[in-house]
Amino acid sequence: MSSPFLNGPVSGLRHELEALRREWYWFLLLGILLIIGGTLAIGYSVLATLTAVTFFGILLVVGGFAQIVSSFWAGKWSGFLLSLMAGILYVVIGGMMVARPFLGAEALTLLVGSFFLVGGIFRVVAAMTLRLHHWGWILLNGVVTALLGLLVLAEWPNSGLFVIGLFLGIDMLFNGWTWVMLSLGLRSLPTE
Repeated sequence: MSSPFLNGPVSGLRHELEALRREWYWFLLLGILLIIGGTLAIGYSVLATLTAVTFFGILLVVGGFAQIVSSFWAGKWSGFLLSLMAGILYVVIGGMMVARPFLGAEALTLLVGSFFLVGGIFRVVAAMTLRLHHWGWILLNGVVTALLGLLVLAEWPNSGLFVIGLFLGIDMLFNGWTWVMLSLGLRSLPTE
């Protein structure tokens, strides 16, 4: 007797995999472009940092203006003032990041370094306290994350010039290789 689960979702999954297999080259192209972009971001990490900070600042300004406008559209409600103030804060911070991207990069790098350090310490404490299955991996993750945070903070404010672009480039590089491997795996799927 066959299970209705195997007939429905699995056949649908096969259909989706076949459709993806036919388009494998788009995933390969995306992966190659991400690898190229990631390599450039690592090589020109200062430029990548300034570009990312400026883009983030523009997003904050646009989001802040949308928040301000939406607070007036909502009419008289109890959250009007809070929504308006949040929108103004977004516009001011975003404007400062666009006007002074080096200082914005330094501030974001300080935040990222602190987040890594504190997050790593929490992971180490959780791994040592809870001792979950394979807790050594959690411990290793915490140690590496905390060390990364220490490295970023030890070189701050100079690390503010390149860390964001470097991390962005590394992320793009790994994502690119992930898409390349996925595309090659899809390409090698048997046809039915």
